[in-house]
Amino acid sequence: METPSPAPAIHPPATIAGPSDEDLWTRSKAVIAGGVNSPVRAFNAVGGTPRFLVRGRAGHVVDSQGRELVDLVNSWGPLILGHTHPDVVAAAIAAVEAGSTFGAPTVGEVELAEQVVDAVPSIERVRMVSSGTEAAMSAIRLARGATGRTKVLKFVGHYHGHSDALLVEAGSGLATLGIPGSPGVTPGAVQDTVLVDFNDRDAVTAAVDAHADDLAVIACEPVPANMNLVPPDDGFLQFLRDEADRVGALLLFDEVITGFRLARGGAQEVTGVRPDVTALGKVVGGGFPLAAFGGSAEVMAHLAPDGPVYQAGTLSGNPVAVAAGAAQLRLLTDEVYARLDDVTTRLADGLAQALGDRAVVTRFGTLAGIVFGIDTPPRHFADVAAADHDAYGRFFHGMLDRGVQLAPSGYEVLFTSAALTDDDVDHVLEAAADTVADW
Repeated sequence: METPSPAPAIHPPATIAGPSDEDLWTRSKAVIAGGVNSPVRAFNAVGGTPRFLVRGRAGHVVDSQGRELVDLVNSWGPLILGHTHPDVVAAAIAAVEAGSTFGAPTVGEVELAEQVVDAVPSIERVRMVSSGTEAAMSAIRLARGATGRTKVLKFVGHYHGHSDALLVEAGSGLATLGIPGSPGVTPGAVQDTVLVDFNDRDAVTAAVDAHADDLAVIACEPVPANMNLVPPDDGFLQFLRDEADRVGALLLFDEVITGFRLARGGAQEVTGVRPDVTALGKVVGGGFPLAAFGGSAEVMAHLAPDGPVYQAGTLSGNPVAVAAGAAQLRLLTDEVYARLDDVTTRLADGLAQALGDRAVVTRFGTLAGIVFGIDTPPRHFADVAAADHDAYGRFFHGMLDRGVQLAPSGYEVLFTSAALTDDDVDHVLEAAADTVADW
């Protein structure tokens, strides 16, 4: 794939006469709970006032004051091709002009399902939903229904959305806010959730042995990216596969982040480990609210209307989201993945050089993370929790002032896109070096 050409001017600053971030923040807090529609956007972890964005193009976004930023958030992962890719936009426009929603089967959802089944090694049947939370929640219900068991083994710091049973010790947004769970989640809702540390084989074996007769599913992010980036130890995912098989439980991979990002077939393609059930989101929706879960034909046959496990949604398989997702997946060629890998490698290596001993920069394929104040790559959630998050906040604002948008939390990762140019990467690395020099 050729290096993308630089994004043209998106919104010249001279034309901007909108309200300030402070004015928008005041207005937002007056009418939106907490001022935001998802907590991490509030900048609580890094301080300051959120930037309000008005548009994006390729690898850049522009805020309400006309400040252009190189984007390393990309809507927390869906925009693997960058903002407003013309083919994805055209597909969405054509779909909405034909009809925004039907609540009935459509040709588009069949075509997208065929792409997913063709790409993801473990999936023979798929069911579409509207969010990653819904996909993970439904996958857990399916696992319980298929096995007739109740217990769920999950890992500390792994985030599977905000459904009650999976919210305990869920990393990312909860960790950013400094809370282990959430008021409103009853003890009964989590009494069947068993917690262990990722990469801890002894803890997994002990938990599996303790709940062997009632363990429905081992659920994990195969490459955790909601507690910064914590790659699995060599052989750990195969170990989970073997432990699930040993007691007749299912293995669930939450590939909401890694699906179609690490490779076309996600983490399971890269690692060679096949789960029984997979949750997908983000990239699969092309920037629209769409997610999915799937597995073998045998397991998925437990879902209604074929089986007794109920799951439904009025907007599931929404034609606009389906069209955008299908268009994006068609564009994910080997050349795109090679470009994405090159961009991520250059960024990770360059940031490691710029930050020196101030931080550890981790990388797993096309994902990368920065953890300040530690000496070795993190293996558990506790390693990231003990990091210097104040230093990340300073780095975040230094980069923002120099035209680079990072996630406003040290528990998140860098989401690159294939639209980032070599000039964009150079700008990020220069901004990092200048930010550190000011310390």
